Amino acid sequence: MQLESLDTHLWHATHAFKANGFPITTRMTVVRLSGEQLLVHSPIPMPSGSALLEQLQALGTVAFIVAPNKMHHLFLTPCAQTFPNARVYGPKGLAQKRPDLAARLHDLPSGDVHEWLPDLEHLAFEGIPAGNESVWFHRPSATLIVTDLLQWMAGDLAWSTRAYATLTGVRRQLAVPLTVRALVRDRRAAARSAERVLRWPFERVVTAHNQVVDTDAYAQVTRAFAML
Repeated sequence: MQLESLDTHLWHATHAFKANGFPITTRMTVVRLSGEQLLVHSPIPMPSGSALLEQLQALGTVAFIVAPNKMHHLFLTPCAQTFPNARVYGPKGLAQKRPDLAARLHDLPSGDVHEWLPDLEHLAFEGIPAGNESVWFHRPSATLIVTDLLQWMAGDLAWSTRAYATLTGVRRQLAVPLTVRALVRDRRAAARSAERVLRWPFERVVTAHNQVVDTDAYAQVTRAFAML
């Protein structure tokens, strides 16, 4: 694993593992804010002495670590231990799920955090309380950062993962997976959040699973949100 540049002050790295028996990859995104401060979004394993950790430390100071929804917290503890001075954020409800992190975990607000402005904006996507996902916009690179809300599992995958991606509608296109659509509890709130996301002038979408979308990104998100 290594960090790869997406744009100025924006990097990513992927990690392969199994979730519910399916071989998948997940993506960590790193944003460099003012003052050489780094925000680590959805951390992945970074063992001591690894090239990935050394790359990250060379970029600046890890000041913020974010679990972007209630599902993406598996590797939060080792990251928080590696960077004891970083402020750790997660969605409302994660502290109850992870009492071991409660002492360090701060709830993500529904709107922006002033230390991240003007480069990084975020909003809590409403209507899907099982995930309580936050969606992010990196303004300097016109990049939308999502986690489970939008997925596109393309490429060479294990047969079980291909089947899962096909059944959930994310094998051939960027989409809100069926598993997420089934968790919507307030369609009006979800539609309001989708409309707010579409106010951002993004040109790229970084998903956790598994594509980075650089072509017609805005149009693809608009189509995907029509499924909600």
